[in-house]
Amino acid sequence: MSKRFFLIPDYNHPDTIGTVVQSCLVHGDDILIVDDGSDAYTKKRIAEAAALSDRVHVVALEQNSGKGAAVLAGFRWGIERGYTHAFQLDADAQQDATAIADFLSQSEANPQALICGYPVYDDQVPLSRKWGRRITDFWVMVNTLSLAYRDSLCGFRVYPLERVARWLAKRPRVGLRMDFDCDILVQLYWDGIRVVNLPVRVFYPPDGISHFHAIENLYLSKMHARNFFGMLARLPKLLGRHFHA
Repeated sequence: MSKRFFLIPDYNHPDTIGTVVQSCLVHGDDILIVDDGSDAYTKKRIAEAAALSDRVHVVALEQNSGKGAAVLAGFRWGIERGYTHAFQLDADAQQDATAIADFLSQSEANPQALICGYPVYDDQVPLSRKWGRRITDFWVMVNTLSLAYRDSLCGFRVYPLERVARWLAKRPRVGLRMDFDCDILVQLYWDGIRVVNLPVRVFYPPDGISHFHAIENLYLSKMHARNFFGMLARLPKLLGRHFHA
């Protein structure tokens, strides 16, 4: 029987964290907010969100360590407590919460699969974001030798924690910032995980808060290069996967 929790990494999204938590509470599962070294005001708003229900838990990192570090802390928290699945979503409320039910249903039908969201944008999305994602998706396609993922940066997914725990036991080298979201997809694919892609609408309000800075492109480039050589080392296995019955 599955035991799920929602995993929400939060770095300075004070005005939306309560809305995201409320959208998760209606589904009856536990919720973990990982406070990634947020400022005092955000910590106050996180505490208010946690007070909404005893099903809301908080792990606070001492300093800002990056989205990947926050998600990894959440994985370890869930694995230690016997959860079977982690539903990762962002704290900025830009992802359409009405998609949650479809993702949960697909996870129940495919408990060993990674249920991976791909964005359906509104007309406010910056063109730079669209083109940047296409470049990253191209390299994920190269480094997996597959079209397994419709999108590699959308942090709206359900992870089977048994597979995550197996991957973590190998002590993988993985990006700890914005590069995490696509880095883990490549590495889990290398480990043989099955993928189900589902759409989720993504909104870009004019006053939205973004923590994507130019330096993130450097981290992404370094990650793609590292994974390219990792792909070459796994080339026979990855090619063979296409011919596996």
